[in-house]
Amino acid sequence: FSFHSSKRSRMAEKIDQQAINEQARSDEESCRMESKELRRKKRIKCIVLFIIVQIIQTLILSLTVMRVRTPKVRLGTVTFPNLVTGTQFIPYFDLTMMAQIKVKNRNFGPYKFESTNATFTFQGVTVGHVLIPEGKAGFLSTEKVSVTLNMSSNALMPRFSRSLGSELGAGVLTLNSQAKLSGKVTLMLVIKKKRSAQMNCTLAINLSAKTIQDLNCR
Repeated sequence: FSFHSSKRSRMAEKIDQQAINEQARSDEESCRMESKELRRKKRIKCIVLFIIVQIIQTLILSLTVMRVRTPKVRLGTVTFPNLVTGTQFIPYFDLTMMAQIKVKNRNFGPYKFESTNATFTFQGVTVGHVLIPEGKAGFLSTEKVSVTLNMSSNALMPRFSRSLGSELGAGVLTLNSQAKLSGKVTLMLVIKKKRSAQMNCTLAINLSAKTIQDLNCR
């Protein structure tokens, strides 16, 4: 009886040990499964975060770097090496003007523009024009082009004599200037967008001081 009892006891211990081992293996397998699930969830989170970052970067690029703005062209410094005018009763003018034309590029890429003419008028009648040569304004920079032109009242018809005489009598001659630049903005070295820049300036010339009294561009 003692022999059989001992044998049954050893068998019970063996069964208990097997159960413990199986439980341990089950727990280990469960831990491995949980670890795999955690890694999978972590990978998904990383992928989602990467996609969100890419979307944000794309939006920032489209709203800033990739956004194409129209360049601005304006008159800058103006001087008069020669300025001759008549009187209120014998109105005429003949002048030489040296001007700086500024092409302001507000893009994250260069703006290459074609040559064009800048026209100067008195009450809508052309009194002079000058060639603006082709050039390039670098990204986020201003290109300054120096030009020299002669202007005179020879093209004005007699009906302008009174208004011209009035301005000469007041000592201030008002002229307008217009120009249109056509060109392309290059982004990321490959993307090219056409843009045209307009210049429309009004300049009031102080005849006694031979300087610009007022300059308004839009």
